[in-house]
Amino acid sequence: MHLLNLGILAHVDAGKTSLTERLLHSVGIIDEIGSVDAGSTQTDTLALERQRGITIKSAVVSFPVDDVTVNLIDTPGHPDFIAEVERVLGVLDGAVLVVSAVEGVQAQTRVLMRTLRRLRIPTLIFVNKIDRRGARYEGVLRAIAERLTPAVVPMGEVAALGTRRAAFLPGPGGADVLADHDDELLAAYVDDTVTRDRLHAALVAQTRRALVHPVYFGSAATGAGVDALISGIRGLLPAAEGDPDGPLSGTVFKVERGPAGEKVAYARLFSGTLRTRDQVLFGEARTEGKVTAISVFDHGTDVRDDAAPAGRIARLWGLADVRIGDCLGVPREQAAHHFAPPTLETVVVPGRDTDRGALHLALTQLTEQDPLIGLRHDEVRREISVSLYGEVQKEVLQATLADEYGLDVAFRGTTPLCIERPSGTGAAVEFIKKDPNPFLATVGLRVDPAPAGTGVSFGLEVELGAMPYAFFKAVEDTVRETLAQGLHGWQVADCAVTMTHSGYWPRQSHAHQGFDKSMSSTGADFRGLTPLVLIEALRRAGTQVYEPMHRFRLEAPADTLGALLPVLARRRAVPQTTGTRRESCVLEGAVPAAHVHALEQQLPGLTRGEGELESAFDHYAPVARGTVPERPRTDHNPLNRKEYLLNVTRRVVS
Repeated sequence: MHLLNLGILAHVDAGKTSLTERLLHSVGIIDEIGSVDAGSTQTDTLALERQRGITIKSAVVSFPVDDVTVNLIDTPGHPDFIAEVERVLGVLDGAVLVVSAVEGVQAQTRVLMRTLRRLRIPTLIFVNKIDRRGARYEGVLRAIAERLTPAVVPMGEVAALGTRRAAFLPGPGGADVLADHDDELLAAYVDDTVTRDRLHAALVAQTRRALVHPVYFGSAATGAGVDALISGIRGLLPAAEGDPDGPLSGTVFKVERGPAGEKVAYARLFSGTLRTRDQVLFGEARTEGKVTAISVFDHGTDVRDDAAPAGRIARLWGLADVRIGDCLGVPREQAAHHFAPPTLETVVVPGRDTDRGALHLALTQLTEQDPLIGLRHDEVRREISVSLYGEVQKEVLQATLADEYGLDVAFRGTTPLCIERPSGTGAAVEFIKKDPNPFLATVGLRVDPAPAGTGVSFGLEVELGAMPYAFFKAVEDTVRETLAQGLHGWQVADCAVTMTHSGYWPRQSHAHQGFDKSMSSTGADFRGLTPLVLIEALRRAGTQVYEPMHRFRLEAPADTLGALLPVLARRRAVPQTTGTRRESCVLEGAVPAAHVHALEQQLPGLTRGEGELESAFDHYAPVARGTVPERPRTDHNPLNRKEYLLNVTRRVVS
């Protein structure tokens, strides 16, 4: 039996989860179709998903279509959860992109389609809600071709559009589009000798190569067009590939906690066979873990099994240290992850009766499920900050802590998550046992700017054998930790740190006595001195604070442009290109991440509800106006030498 790992993607409220329910009903997995409004759907398992009617975490359910077993993955549609979507895309064999026949192509639809095309994932398009008043056929097809991809193949016509009697009538089409990618077919098309079988063979081949995208119309509510879509899923999308006898290779795309608090990893296996009690290497550190239990998805549920072969999606128990994105076994050669960094931050405020220790544990577990959401602890102020993609995530986090952990929390206002970059070159050095250095270590460091996006590098201008390797490692690790908070408290990015001086006192002892720590250098000496030297080098280099910027595309009625431009200016949005599309104006440019949410809220009132804003993280730009934003420090504050030494050495330095 062939396997197909299929993703369903859509803008919020396009009917993605409803389509999943209809598919499961059509193939006999469920007897009654669940309702998003009633919170009875098969794949929306989180309480908040059922309450809000949106999908937040990817859910997996399996069903057979003739000789194909389909693992159906229902993914989030809200832009705040785009990272969850992108994690899933890497494990898919094909996708169905859902578009509403009423609302048409929306901002998130474009983001999803761009990602699918970039990763070359074979994709069918399903235009839902043809039974709704205001549903369109020609208009939506034209919008798909103009705004998503011109390589679309309509798979039929619609009768009684916009009524409960609406039906999809399958029929051949798209010969001209298929001929664009096939010279032999083009010649036959010109000679009017194209056969139905030749056309279908070209459709299958080009769909599986992600060159064209068949478009189906239908209704998840009435079932119209769903049988045709199921036939397309079975016949047009490629089956999962992989040698079950090859070396083990897989990817973890989701981690959750089981009822007993144990970690459960969702993994797609691309090669080999994973068995219960197998020892498996995973992650960048190549940690070894023992798989204690396996379940695979079959006929609408997950069932325990002794093994999971290539092509399968499996739930794995026993890998305590596994994280999302980890490779199992042999790492795959694959496209790099395209996750944008979180650009917002907020402070979690525990309720009056909330235990801070329990809150810390709960947040730590939640970051295991989503490693792109970072935690930051401020021991001095006894505060925990979380980094986010958008405002909806705050609501999700709040509800999850309440429902799953019984913890009541609130949040402070959201602030942008800035970075610092060195403005120039700076160097500093402190020598062993020379005032004011209280540590038995010599450390010299130079900081140089590096090209944007290259991260932090560490190098040596001293001989590696000049002192024990453990001391060099202590310096490098401490450099990376210290750069988490620069002169203004933000993460320092894109810099090269070079060790220019080193020195230590070798292990010494008195006669007939043991090791004398007061006369011998230890790793603690290097860990204690490095932040002081590095911050001084940074101070001499200078740093500039950069704020996160989104690229935006705004489409609105042309007659609202006069009202829009002053608001964009107040939000520091800078249009870089301006165009028109029929009766609409299209603006593209950059806007600070801090202002995106407010702009989204203002847009409907300014554009009679017709405006559409699409935005995504693009780059960091220097903070050019106003006070430079500062972030409270959570370390021992090497900017203040006396305070730092009091904290680190526990002695007063006069």
